[in-house]
Amino acid sequence: MLASCFVRVFLPVLAFGAGPASGGVVGEMGASVLDCGARADGKTDDTGAFQKALDAAAGGGGVVRVPAGTYLIAGSLTVPQGVALRGAWEGPHHTDIGKGSVLYATGGAGDENGKPLISLNQSSCVRGLTIFYPNQDIDNVKAYPWTIQGRGMHCSVIDVTLANPYKGIDFGTHPNELHTVRNVYGCPLRLGVYVNQTTDIGRIEDVHFNPHYWMRANHPSAPKEGTPRMQKLFTYLEEHLVGFEIGRTDWEYMVNCFVIFPRIGYHFVETKSGMPNAVLTQCGSDIGPVAVQVDASQGHAGIAFSNSQFMATVKVGPKNRGPVKFSNCGFWPIAKTNEQAVIEGAGTVTFSSCHFADWGRRDRAAPCILVRGGSAIVSGCQFLAARKTQIELGEGTRSAVILGNQFRGGERVVNKSKAGSKIQMGFNVD
Repeated sequence: MLASCFVRVFLPVLAFGAGPASGGVVGEMGASVLDCGARADGKTDDTGAFQKALDAAAGGGGVVRVPAGTYLIAGSLTVPQGVALRGAWEGPHHTDIGKGSVLYATGGAGDENGKPLISLNQSSCVRGLTIFYPNQDIDNVKAYPWTIQGRGMHCSVIDVTLANPYKGIDFGTHPNELHTVRNVYGCPLRLGVYVNQTTDIGRIEDVHFNPHYWMRANHPSAPKEGTPRMQKLFTYLEEHLVGFEIGRTDWEYMVNCFVIFPRIGYHFVETKSGMPNAVLTQCGSDIGPVAVQVDASQGHAGIAFSNSQFMATVKVGPKNRGPVKFSNCGFWPIAKTNEQAVIEGAGTVTFSSCHFADWGRRDRAAPCILVRGGSAIVSGCQFLAARKTQIELGEGTRSAVILGNQFRGGERVVNKSKAGSKIQMGFNVD
C-alpha cells in the first residue's frame, strides 16, 4: 500500500473580512517525502523515501513535496512521467545551507558515467531545490555523474541551485524535445549544461554560473573567498569548465545565460546526431580565455548572438560551415588575450554594431579580428584601442566586407588574402 505516502488535501479557510478578497490555494494533493519516511537530518540516507514518494505519484502524475530540510541522497532518483519533484524554494536562491530544501548528494563519486543523481522522464520536472555535494574537495576534485539528466519531451529544471556539481544538467545523452531550463544557478566544475539530440526547440533561460555559489556556502568544504583554496577553484575552472556545450539541436533558444571563469563559455560541436542551430540573447561569458567556440553549426541556420557580452576570445573552427552572427555585442580582453576573434572554416561570420574595447594584450601586433578562412562581414562596429591592427585578412579569406566602422587612431587593416578573394572596404572613419 502506498496510501501512506499521500499528503492530505489542504483546504485553507478564508474568513470573510479577515484576509484577501480572493485568491489562495483551493486544494492541493501530492506525495510527501516526509510521509514516506524521509528524515531530513542530512545524515540518514533518504534515497528510498524519495523514490517511494515518486513512485506513489507515478500513476496519475502530480507533485512530490520536499519540505524545507536537509536530505542526504546517497543513491539516485528517477522522476516518473508527469511527476514534479518540488522543494520549498519559489524562485532563484543562493546556496543557503540549512534553509529551504537542500539535497546532499554523495552517490557515484569517482564515476562520471554513472547513473545521474536525478533522472527526468517525459513531462517531469525538478523545481525549488538546492543540490550540494558535501564531499567535493577542490584540493582533490572528484568526478560525479550528471546531477540532472532528461529524456523524452518536456522535461523541466526550474528554480534549482546546483552549488558544486561536477557536471550539471544533461539534455543530450538521450533523445529529447522541448526541454526547459529556467532560473538555474551554481558553480559546475566540468560542464554546466549539455544539449544534444534535441529535435524540437529547447529553451534555456536565466542561468548563471559563478564560483561564489560554492565559495559562499556555509559548509566546511567551501573554498572560502580570500583563501588559497579559492584560487585553486579559479584555476580549476579555467582549465576544465565548459559552461554550455551545444550539439545537435533544432532551434535552441537561450536567454540571459552567463558563466564566469570558464575554459570555454559556449561550445558548439558536431556529434553523431548532427550539428547545432541556436539563437542566444543577452548572454555572456566572463573572464575566460575562450568565450565562444564554434566547431560546427547547421549550414542553413547556424549560431546567432545578440545583445551579448564576452571576455575574451571568439573562435570559429576550421570545420564550421554555417553562419555565425554577433549583433550589438561587446568584447573585452583579459591579460592573456591576443585576438578577440579568430575565424576559420567555410562559413560567414558577421559582426554588426559591436564594440571591441581592447586586444593584443600579450602581443600588441595581434589584430582584433583575424580571418584565416571563410568570409567575414564587419559593419557598424567600434574598435576602441588606438594604434593597433583592427582586422587581418589571411590567405584563406574567401571574401570580406568591412563597412562603416569606427577605427580609433586610424584604419589599420592588413590584407594578406590571395588574388581572387572578394574584398570590399569603405566608409570607415577614425
